[in-house]
Amino acid sequence: MDGPTSTDIMLLHGNSHPELANLIANRLGVKSGGCSVYHKTNRETMVEIGDSVRGKDIYIIQTGTKDVNNNIMEMLIMAYACKTSSAKNIVGVIPYLPYSKQCKMRKRGCIVSKLLAKMMCNSGLTHIITMDLHQKEIQGFFDCPVDNLRASPFLLQYIQECIPDYRNAVIVARNPGSAKKATSYAERLRLGIAVIHGEQKEAESDEVDGRYSPPPPPLLSRTMDMGVGVPQHPAKEKPPINVVGDVGGRIAIMVDDMVDDVQSFVAAAEVLKERGAYKIYVLATHGLLS
Repeated sequence: MDGPTSTDIMLLHGNSHPELANLIANRLGVKSGGCSVYHKTNRETMVEIGDSVRGKDIYIIQTGTKDVNNNIMEMLIMAYACKTSSAKNIVGVIPYLPYSKQCKMRKRGCIVSKLLAKMMCNSGLTHIITMDLHQKEIQGFFDCPVDNLRASPFLLQYIQECIPDYRNAVIVARNPGSAKKATSYAERLRLGIAVIHGEQKEAESDEVDGRYSPPPPPLLSRTMDMGVGVPQHPAKEKPPINVVGDVGGRIAIMVDDMVDDVQSFVAAAEVLKERGAYKIYVLATHGLLS
């Protein structure tokens, strides 16, 4: 069975990264579809598709790193416009999936990435292509196929070609949660691994989430008191920052999926320098730097 031809494919994009959309179109030899995405004076998002999308495979190229909420609305409205115009397939090409860090329940909040996944599927997207999700389990939030592409081959190539004397390097996990990723890099490069833990780590799983029940009111306590007190969930104290592994006299290469708040990376770099690392690199897929 023959695959789709260039006339069966149309690329659309919003305002998040038109340069990327143009690069993809040039590489594929496909002309971008006529689509105007703008905001009215009342800040509502308007989408006008100038070409017919009936029976075509539509690829919407949109990311979410700067004006996140507007980028999301642009993508949802574009997808819904294509759905109601009888497009055959609607694929969302989203290099960085917004709200991917809010993929776990904390306190009395909610799992925002699951909400976003439902909105995307309901808008008409039939397929998602993204890169290095913050947690791979996010794929399970979608009711459509999700391709979670990896940037590791390119980062590994960069290490081998652009870092002098990389054989004297050690791969560093910024916190225990990223140890699995660091181990994968270390095994492919045949290097050692070190793990940082302590004050600066981002606790995502073992912190007190504030959802335990409070003590009963005094009256209820008197009527139901059977000699057993209500246990309190003690707060966990982070140990002093430390490095597990030898980095003395070596190049330290920290790998992660994103660089958002740089304070934790700076703190980790200071500790690595104190432990004797003479060069420190940070490699990540998504450089948010917000």
